[in-house]
Amino acid sequence: MGNRWENLVVDARDPARLARWWAEALNYQITYEKPDEVEIRRLPDELPGLVFVPVPEAKQVKNRLHIDLRPDDQEAEVERLVDMGARHVDVGQPASGGWIVLADPEGNEFCVLSPKQ
Repeated sequence: MGNRWENLVVDARDPARLARWWAEALNYQITYEKPDEVEIRRLPDELPGLVFVPVPEAKQVKNRLHIDLRPDDQEAEVERLVDMGARHVDVGQPASGGWIVLADPEGNEFCVLSPKQ
């Protein structure tokens, strides 16, 4: 019996809005959309995808799982994401860790890593 990673599911107050934000952030496209589920992928037939589903409550605590992004230019990417609506957050990360923690418009933390050497 084999397994394949299909999706990472994200709870959202507004799944369509958050899916569109992440699609722009990642240069992904919407591959499926219904009121109770929106999926984005880099390419329609490429896995894994991100699936956004509705929940009634707002995010309460720090994520137990998060996305790491590794752009070619960390500073420029952080600026772009903040201009799109991300915000800087402090989750206790070290000042010189090589990553910057941001939160998406619904408060989900993610990291923007420095380029690999």
